[in-house]
Parts: sequence; C-alpha cells; structure tokens
Amino acid sequence: MQEYYNFLQDLQLILQSQNTDVVIFLIVGIFLSCVFSFINGFHDTANAVATVIYTNTLKPIQAVVWSGIFNFLGAWVGGVAVAMSIVALFPVAEVINESNATIIIILFSVLFTAISWNLLTWYFGIPCTSSHTLMGSLVGAGIGFSLIVTHGGINWKLIFDMILALIISPAFGFSAVILLLSIFRIIIKNKTIFEPPKENQPPPLWIRGLLITTCTGVSFFHGSNDGQKGMGLVMIILITFLPLHFTLNNNFDKQIAIQEIQRIQNILERNKDSSRLKNEIVSNMLITSELLNDLTAFSNNDKKLALKIKEHLQLLQRNTRNFTKNSDVIKNTEDREILAESLSNISSYTDYAPYWVIMLISLSIGIGTMIGWKRIVVTVGERIGKTHITYAQGAAAEIVAASTIGLSTGLGLPVSTTHVLSSGIAGSMVASEGVKNLRQDTVKNILVVWVLTLPVTIILSGLLFIVLYFFFGK
Repeated sequence: MQEYYNFLQDLQLILQSQNTDVVIFLIVGIFLSCVFSFINGFHDTANAVATVIYTNTLKPIQAVVWSGIFNFLGAWVGGVAVAMSIVALFPVAEVINESNATIIIILFSVLFTAISWNLLTWYFGIPCTSSHTLMGSLVGAGIGFSLIVTHGGINWKLIFDMILALIISPAFGFSAVILLLSIFRIIIKNKTIFEPPKENQPPPLWIRGLLITTCTGVSFFHGSNDGQKGMGLVMIILITFLPLHFTLNNNFDKQIAIQEIQRIQNILERNKDSSRLKNEIVSNMLITSELLNDLTAFSNNDKKLALKIKEHLQLLQRNTRNFTKNSDVIKNTEDREILAESLSNISSYTDYAPYWVIMLISLSIGIGTMIGWKRIVVTVGERIGKTHITYAQGAAAEIVAASTIGLSTGLGLPVSTTHVLSSGIAGSMVASEGVKNLRQDTVKNILVVWVLTLPVTIILSGLLFIVLYFFFGK
C-alpha cells in the first residue's frame, strides 16, 4: 500500500510540472526507457535459451517463457548498484542548469541512439551488447554537451572501469569455458554429456535438469544486470528534470543519515592519531563535517545542494569501505562493524530507485524476453560453431555466463551478457575440435560489431546532440 501511495505521489509530481513540454517528455522518456529494456530482453534472450533449445532440453516457447519469468525476477530483486553506475555516467550536475530544450535534446540523443543500434543489430541477427550501446550513447551525448555547452562533466574513470569490465568479460568467458570443459572431462564419467543431442529427443533427465538450471541462472542474472540499465535510464530522466525529488530517497529519514554520519565521524576521530593513514582519515573527517552542515541546511529547495550531498555521501562510502577492509587503519573490530552498518544505512539514502520504476523495467525486460528471440538464437545456436552444441558445451557456457554476470552485478558494473555467452560458446567449440570448428564469417561479424558498437554509438549520439542543439537548443 505504501509503494502504491508513493507511486501516486511521484505521478502527481510529474504531471504537475509547470512546463507541458517537460510533462510530455517525462512520459515519453520513461516509455522509451521501457522500450530499450524491452528490446534488450528480446535481443539478449539467446544468451539463456539457445543452449536449452538446441539441446532439445526445452521447446522454444517453453524456454523463452521460462527465461522471461526469471529475467523479470532478476531485475526485480537485483538491487540498483548497476543502475547507479549508469546514472554516474551522465553529467547530471551540469545538465540540470540548462534549459528544458537542451535537457530534452541530450536525453533524446541517448535514447534514440541506444534503441536504434540495438534494433539494427537484432534485425541482422548479430549478438550485440546493450551495455556497450548504452554506455556509448551516454558518453557520446555527454561529450557533445561538454564540447558546445559546457566543459567537463565526463566521469572518465568510471568509463574506463566499465570498458575494462566489458573487454575482460568476453576473454574470461572464452577461456573459462575451455577450462570448465576440461574439468568436466575429468570428473564426469558419463560420456553422454559430451555428445550432441539426438534429433527430436530430450536429453537424459540429469542433463536436462543441469541445463534448465544453468538457463535459469543466466536468465536471472541477466535480468539483475541488464534490467538495471533501463532503471538507470529512467533515473537519469527523473533526476535531471526533478532533482529535488529523485536525487535522494525522500522516503528515507534525513535524520538517520545525519546520525550515521555522526557515528562515522566519531570513529574517525578516535582513530585519527593511531592510524597509519592519518591524511586520509582527516580528509574523510572534513567530508563528514561538510555533509553534516549541508544535510542540516537541506530543505528540498536547492537542487545543486541535493546533488552535492549525494556526491559527497558516495565519496564517503567509497573511502570508508577502504578503511573497513584494512585492520591497520581502523584497528577496533567493533568500530569496523559500526562503519559497515552505517554505510549500509547511508546507501539506502543514495542508491535508490522508486519501486514503480523497478517494477516497470522488470516487466519490460521480462516480456521482451518472450518476443523476437529467434534471430539471435539461430546465430548463437547454429552459426558460431560448425558442429552441433553438446550438452556439456551448453552447460559450461551458461555456468560461466551466470557466474560472471552475477559477480559483475554485485560489483555494480554493467557487463555484456551477450559477449560473455557468445565467447563462451566459441570457447566450447575451440575446446572440442580447435579453431577450425569456428565459423569464421559469424565470429568476424560478432567481433566487428563488438569493436564498432562503442565508437559508433559515441559518434552518433554526440553528433545527434550537436545537430539538434544547433537547430533547437536555447
């Protein structure tokens, strides 16, 4: 009931905006974010269902419905850490000071580019990562904005970390599947698992159970990671237009945040002389003092202050987490436990998406998973390798994909489900009969799209912003 009441409050706030153009774009922007998640769902369905379909474990309709349900559940319960990383890519602090026309142009550039590239690659049946697509769209529009409107505002460190994760994940998927298949051959005595499926015959029950389990894992973790990308898009739109209401969690008591910061400040004070990292401790104390002053003065009438508070709270969390990991900095075990508890409470204030946003995007990616699946499934199932996928290959690829995506979600990093799974399938083909078992044309197309997605989306989004700003910006 409380979540329903909060949704009505948020809806009323959106509809009561003084500018009709803003109301229209808020509604359209949220709808397009759902479209992006919907496309993400059917574009990436192959990541989970190709192996169970091509091993006759599940019928296609059974597989996509099953995958859709667990994509929904993964997005619903997966948290918002990845969504907050997506938000951090966008120069919100600089954009909110611009005219409504400029804000609409930059957000439209992001949405149009992300949706268009995903649709284009799906149409040609080429596995493509929505993570690269969204990152490139956000970065391109941000660069265009910084070039002709303001200077700075691009979080290059976060961009580098995300690109690194996106580069490493396919290489890890390729090599990890080869290693896992080698382990399978040593520990699994029943050789049936290493055979291709017999035509129109389901696999033995134990293999079927294993493949359904791995399909479920990939679907769930795909939803938990990729679903948050859509949530991040919606939160960018809401925070940019309505920063006072959506930058920080209005359902969280500000006084609790103040109390937690005071607890952190007291612990830092007790340890500042005994710690080997005195400068870092003192720096954190300065942040806590400024936060206490800002939070006391904050009364929902200064959008810049709201963004500043959030930025400093996140900086405090990062710094303090480093302290809690090192017993030489905060020596008392109880103090480290208090710090960890305080950080958890503060994150409820900063890392936030309304329940209705989570539900909306979860439904979008879940329903999208059940539609339009065939093009990419055929590519993954038939065109990467020259031989048919065996049960072991399908299981190994999906175990690696699920674990990689799950770990990335826990770290708050968007990762390419598509490329982890595709590279895993490629690795399984190489493990079985060597490089000659790969279809060179398909692998080449996947690699070309993988390499081009970031630069193409950055250029397209940046140019689109510049052109639209030239004609319609104010």
